[in-house]
Amino acid sequence: MPVREGVYGLLAEFNTPGAMVHATQLAHDAGYRRMECYSPYPVEEAASVLNVHRNRVPLFTLLGGVMGLTTAFLMQTWVSVWAYPLNIAGRPLFSWPAFIIPAYEWTILFAGLSAAFSMMALNGLPQPYHPLFNAPNFRDGATDDKFFLCLEATDPKFDVAETRTFLEQFHAVSVVEVEL
Repeated sequence: MPVREGVYGLLAEFNTPGAMVHATQLAHDAGYRRMECYSPYPVEEAASVLNVHRNRVPLFTLLGGVMGLTTAFLMQTWVSVWAYPLNIAGRPLFSWPAFIIPAYEWTILFAGLSAAFSMMALNGLPQPYHPLFNAPNFRDGATDDKFFLCLEATDPKFDVAETRTFLEQFHAVSVVEVEL
């Protein structure tokens, strides 16, 4: 059965993190891959079921730090050797020990900025609207004391009726169809 226009997915509400993790594990075992868990605090078991432990933020941070170090050394070399050479106390124009502290600061600056911006970009932020904001039970309990599993309609295995039946077998407090 094709997905209806405007359906984002089905949202199941649970009272405990254990019930959410159990439902997530069984959904993964059943073949669902496009799903997301929402909770008021991190639930490591759900993260391991969803395989979200791999991220690229450390790589972008390293690249930003290397770029900051390179930029600082090249900029200081250009200024000291070619753009504005000054002979100070008979030192050579390329006096690299004097470049270390500013290069260190630029490394930290570029690494921190690249970590922040790559984290935001990889998380899809800023995101002022999400279809789950339309679900009243999500608005009322997602940040307080409820745990949610959303099976998205973009999953190839998703069928509204079959997926609803599948989620209801876990004794969820409610199963809501989320519209786009």
